[in-house]
Formats: sequence, structure tokens, C-alpha cells
Amino acid sequence: MTSKFFSIDFANLSKDEFLRNDEKFHSFLYFSNWNLYKVKNKPVISLKEILTSDYQLFEYEEGEEYKGLPTGQSYFDEDGEITDFQQVTAGNHPGRLKYKISSKNILISSVRLAKSPALYFDDIDFANYVFSNGFYIFKVKDGWNKKFILYILRTKKLKTILDDHIYRGIGISAYKDTDLLKIKIPVVPEDAQNKIVDKIKPIERKIQNLKKNIVSTQEIINKVFAREFSFDLDKFKKLKEIKNHYLDLYAFSNNKDLRQSVKFHADSAKFVMQELNRVTKSKVKHFIAEPIVLGAGISPSNFDETGEYYYVSMATVKNYKLEIDETQLVSDEYAQANTNKFIKENDIIMTRSGVAIGKFALIEDDTKGVFADFTMRIRLKNYNHRFAYYYFRMDYFQHLIHSHKKGLQNQNIFPSQIQEFPIIDISLKEQKRIVNEIKSELDKQQIIRNQINAERRKIDDIIEGIIA
Repeated sequence: MTSKFFSIDFANLSKDEFLRNDEKFHSFLYFSNWNLYKVKNKPVISLKEILTSDYQLFEYEEGEEYKGLPTGQSYFDEDGEITDFQQVTAGNHPGRLKYKISSKNILISSVRLAKSPALYFDDIDFANYVFSNGFYIFKVKDGWNKKFILYILRTKKLKTILDDHIYRGIGISAYKDTDLLKIKIPVVPEDAQNKIVDKIKPIERKIQNLKKNIVSTQEIINKVFAREFSFDLDKFKKLKEIKNHYLDLYAFSNNKDLRQSVKFHADSAKFVMQELNRVTKSKVKHFIAEPIVLGAGISPSNFDETGEYYYVSMATVKNYKLEIDETQLVSDEYAQANTNKFIKENDIIMTRSGVAIGKFALIEDDTKGVFADFTMRIRLKNYNHRFAYYYFRMDYFQHLIHSHKKGLQNQNIFPSQIQEFPIIDISLKEQKRIVNEIKSELDKQQIIRNQINAERRKIDDIIEGIIA
């Protein structure tokens, strides 16, 4: 790659309270004077004059289970609807899941690349949900329609600024709410705001109707595998709901680590292992082309925007696909020192630590990258790589990961465990047939998603048309 240069004098550099020296910040935000759009002859107002912080700590009750919502990518869709959550209690909740909200609030993710940077809810039971401090939580001041402001915070223009210009950090990058609140928008009278919201409501209804036809990737994968191999998903679901477990002491000695974890010894984990062993005698290790290995650690000095190799972190693969990040390029020296950690086409990268444990991404091209320490690389032979990718995403295999992970705070799973898990052993022809069926169903779903995205763009165009 060619080198990139930018120039700035010390007077302008010193105007930022954090003394940021990245080109994107100074070339765009500083010289645009924080205006969201280039407007002439229109009064503008900063988001600081519209939004006010509204944090409330969540008080856990002993014995109660809550739906914990970390920030960003996989827990909300582009419309701000909840798609996933973590079961948390007073005894085991992560420290960052600690805020409650009300229907008066707008939340905006502090993490770059979040699907829906801004969201709010009218129809959930707030008593059962606890939110991450990875959100900035606001109330809208009088004179502003909450939904109108929500639309502005979701615009592609603002999201681009948050993603590309005021982010911070090396790993999962975030931005400061002080940056967000500096952004200026044109002043829009309240009656005009209300009319815009009314104009958008029919589009939102169309999006909701289209979403009724969406079937999750997980559900499609589970359904096909269950039919092909007679897996009893209903019984599996019932076993997962059991909260009390009874074990004889000898049960703790039936594994080399003397595991005492409830999840490890749960009937649901035993059932999954029985189901898989019923259809296969093979293990992952029987199809690996080379040993499964953990990735490379990194320090901030190893990053270099002129490099040719990407750092494939947990954040890069947490959406079950490779999402490379231009801010995560590494120096040539670091890359050459870690050639044994390179990725290549058909590799499968797995997250192996923390709340994102068990996410898989299939490398589908020749992207140059070094995979991270908190991931592992699986290289297979004599096996359909996409079939393996779908199998690893199936609920049964995911349950094995979560029942076998180790640790109290930051839980992990290791290559020595993954390689011992059962893997379905059928002919390559049969693997390809199943892959084609799953892919066909996923393609149908993508058509619906494309229609939904087209409607979302209409909302963005309406907002931009009125305030730009």
C-alpha cells in the first residue's frame, strides 16, 4: 500500500481536548465545524441542546433472572429491535450490565459498527431488561419529537461520522458522548418534525410486515440438520429449561478435569452428546489438516494503516462472517513475524473467549489477515468447509461449546476441547446436498432483507431531504 500523509499545525491540533492526531478526525470533523450536513442560510443546533443524559442504575434482586443487553452488533437489528440477550442474575451478571431505561429514553451505541446505532422501545417490559454501559442513554428535550431525533441518529450520514471519524481505540473502538453531542443539525420546527414522522410511519409498517417473513439463519440450519439426522429439538429445548440438577458424586470423576460445572453436567449437555454420538463416531480431530491453534496477541504499536494485513479480532467475526476493518491493519513486520497465524480461504475462525464465545466465520476469499489471540483457526481436509461452518453454528454444537467452556469471569474454550467434539461424517456428496439446501433457503431470506433495506433507505432519504 502507498503511504498516506496529512498536515496540520499545532494550533489546530491543540484545540481537541484529547489531542487526537488521526487524519479522519481533523480532515472532516474539525474543518466541517461539526455540522452534520453542509447547509447554507439555515440555523443549526448542536445535539447537546437537544439531548440530556438519563442514566439510572439497575437494582438486581437475588434469585431473579434478567435479560441482559450488551451494546451493539448481534443483540439488536437495524431497526433497534431486540434479537438476542444474555440471561443474567445478581450473582453472575457482568459488571457492565447495570442500567435500566424507560420508554422516554433514546439509546445510542457507543461502539462503532453497531447495526443500529440508535434505538428506543415502546412495548417491552423494562423491569426484565438490564442494559450495558456501552450505550449512551438520553432523554429528548421539549420542542423535539423523540422519533424524529431517533431517525436523525440513525441516518447513514451520522453513522458514517461515528464509524469513521470520531472513533477511539484499537480493539472494539468506541467514541465519546462529548463528540456525539458536538454534532450540529439544522433547526426544524416541531410541527415539521411531526409531519416527517407521520410520513415515515407507513414505511415502518411495511418494514414490520416484511420482517414477519424473516426466518433466522439459526432456525434454518437447525431445521435442516434436525430433519436429516432425526434430532429431537423439542426435547432439547425442554431439557435446557431445567434449572435444578441432581448428581451422584461419581459423576464428577467421569472427566479428566473433574469438572463440577452445572452446565457441563446438565441433562441438556448429556442429551446433545448422545444425539451426536448416535449419528457419528468421528470427531473434529479426524478431519483437521493441521492442529487447531490460537491466534496472535498484539500491541497498539503493531497497527499500521499502511499495512497489507488485517488483524482478525473477535469483533471482526462476531456476526458469523468476516467483517474487515480498515482501522485494523497491521505493520508488515508484525505480519511477517506471525506467518503461522495467517488466514486463508476455507479457514474457519472461531471466537473462543468472553460473551462472544462460539461465533464462527468462514473465510471465503484470499483476504490477507492475522487472526487474534482470542480466536482459534480450524483448517479441515476431506470435508466440505461450508457444511462444517453450518454444523458448528447448529444449536447442538453451540450447546457443547457453552457447556464445556471454562472459567469464572472471562470464560474460555480451547483447541484441545473443540477437536474432541463429535462431527457428522457423511459423504462429500451428501454434505454438498445439505449445504445447497441451506444456502437456497438463506438466499430467499436475503431477498426479503434486501427489500427491507430498500425501505430503510427511503427513511434516510426523507430525513436527509428535509434537513440537508
